[in-house]
Amino acid sequence: MCRSIKQLRNAEIPATEEEIRAAALQFVRKVSGYRKPSKVNEEAFERAVEEVAEATQKLIDSVTAPHNMPN
Repeated sequence: MCRSIKQLRNAEIPATEEEIRAAALQFVRKVSGYRKPSKVNEEAFERAVEEVAEATQKLIDSVTAPHNMPN
């Protein structure tokens, strides 16, 4: 699922807001089945993209890189 979404967590080069939003958009497109939603569904679609982007940023911010983990 969503093979075009690249890995965003990288300790050396942090993901940009644009990369996070693009990944969220791809995910919502895949889950909803819509490349571009109808006017009726546009608000729900955009809200889902924003919520997925926020959750993604929180995850990236809270995950510890493997080389930084205690033994």
